[in-house]
This record gives sequence, C-alpha cells and structure tokens, in this order.
Amino acid sequence: GGIWCHITGTDLVRDKDGQWYVLEDNLRVPSGISYVLENRRVMKSTFPDIFQTMNVKPVDDYPSHLLETLLNLAPAQLPNPTVVVLTPGTYNSAYFEHSFIAQQMGVELVEGRDLVVFDGYLQMKTTKGLRRVDVVYRRLDDDFLDPAVFRPDSMLGVPGLLKVFQEGRVALANAPGTGVADDKVIYAFVPDMIRYYLGEEAILNNVPTYLCWREKDLDYVLNNLDKLVVKAANESGGYGMLVGSQSTPEQRAEFAPRIAANPRNYIAQPVLSLSRVPTLIDREIEGRHVDLRPYILHRGDEIYVHPGGLTRVALKKGSLVVNSSQGGGSKDTWVLTK
Repeated sequence: GGIWCHITGTDLVRDKDGQWYVLEDNLRVPSGISYVLENRRVMKSTFPDIFQTMNVKPVDDYPSHLLETLLNLAPAQLPNPTVVVLTPGTYNSAYFEHSFIAQQMGVELVEGRDLVVFDGYLQMKTTKGLRRVDVVYRRLDDDFLDPAVFRPDSMLGVPGLLKVFQEGRVALANAPGTGVADDKVIYAFVPDMIRYYLGEEAILNNVPTYLCWREKDLDYVLNNLDKLVVKAANESGGYGMLVGSQSTPEQRAEFAPRIAANPRNYIAQPVLSLSRVPTLIDREIEGRHVDLRPYILHRGDEIYVHPGGLTRVALKKGSLVVNSSQGGGSKDTWVLTK
C-alpha cells in the first residue's frame, strides 16, 4: 500500500523552558512497548483505587491494534493471513518483548531457522508441514535479514527473504531501509523534509544540531566539548556518546580525535535540562531526568497513537542518559481523558 514504516517510536523530551523537542526517531525496530504494558499491569494491581477514581486511558489494547496493523499489510483477497514475529533468539536483550508481543497477539514467534523460502513464498516449518507466511513483524536489523543479500555470515535471517519481499509475496514491518531515519545526521534534516514534501512547519522542534561534517560546525564542537552532547550517528542505546557537562578533561581529550577522524559519524547538541519526575530511590523520593517514547501505528489512511508511552528514567542521580542498556529504568505513563 505504499507504506514502509508501520511502527514508530519517537523519543520526546521537555527542557527547562517548558518546550517539547523531538530527541530522535526510531523507525527500524522500535522497542520498549512490553515495559509500557507491564508497568501498567503492576501499577493497577498495586494502586487499584487510583485507577478507579482517575480517568486514565487504558494501554492494554496495544497488541490488538498492532495485530490489526500487521493484518492490514496482507493482500485483501487472503481470508486468513498468517502473521509471525521474527526474533533473533533467546540471547537478544529484547527477547522477552518479542515473546510477550507474539503471545499477546496470538501469533507464532519464530527464528530464522523456523522459516524457509519454498515455491516462491516464505514458509514456516510446522509439525504438519510447511505453512505460508504473509506478514513478518521483524525484530532484527536489516543486515541480518537475508544472508543472500546482506551479511553472508548471518545465522538469524532467511536466505531468499528479500527476493520474496521484492516480488510482493510477503510483507515486512518495518520495511528494510526505514532505519535510515534512525541515523542522527538524517535527523537534522527532518524539518526540511517536512517543508519540502508537505509544505508545512514541524509541530515539534528538533534539538539544535551541529553536523560535524560541516567545517564550521566541527570547529565549534571541538572547541566546546564541555558544553555539548556528542552522539555517534548510527549508534543507539546510549553508546558512542559523550555528555560534555558530565565528562572529564581526559574523556574529552580521548573523544575529540574520534570526531576529527570521522566527522560524518558525529553530531553534537546543546545539553538539555531534561524535565524530572519524582522517583523512589532507596526508599526516598528524589527527582530523576526522563524522556518519553510514544508509539505510533500507521495503517492505510489511519494513524493510531497509543495513549501512553514509555517514560524512561535516568536512575543515576544527575544523569541525562535514560537508556535501559545504560542502567535506566521506566515508569507507567498516564494519558487522562477530559
């Protein structure tokens, strides 16, 4: 249907000036929705009275909306299309989410070894023989999808998958290539894309961004590392990053040559004073910095925005890094009805 990005998780932050900013886009394989559902389950069982007295919108219907989005990708003439969740396997850090989402949607959780291209279609191995697969919700990166096209050493993907996809015989969500939007250099051009393609101004602002491949920006960044956050363009999870205000002179001296050696791979942004929320730390309430990742599903003419989201918390005092891989936590997020 001409739609390539079906599931989006966009990271938002609020600065000390009260303004909301888009921190980054996640269009490849956005993760974290299982924490949203589990956080709500725990909160409802711990504080049931609060949810009875406040008009908090429910979040537990996300799997049904996701399944509807995925089924919408199958050809209309198929009476009972088969949807699967493709996982890298049990050793992946998000495997719990993969299995949880598959179970909640009532679809099969598969690894690459469970699938095969046969007779021109993607097929799933079952105890009753091969079964055609029509829609794949893939939870692994492009490089590992098809060893015949991308990394030949990949044991996680399916040989021939991309050929079947190109022929329109299987749908992939999100489509290969959507991860280009996760590149932090591309991020800087999104407001220009909105103006060019839609003739509109972005509703939410980007964080001011210095592109180190520009000579003027590079000079500014190298001379002001103590005031900036420097990020590697294609890293995630808080890796490849320098928070200047929380770094030592030695760390900045070690990081600067990396930027100078490969400026295209780095951007820099001013350090935002992320908003804080009360957080229970060692039996005391303390403020901790947070960001928000709402989840958006795109199906046909309809865009569904989930009434909640993943609020990520930097549990270390004063830290601005909220990623779970860097020791961050998460909170239940309430959207109230009027």
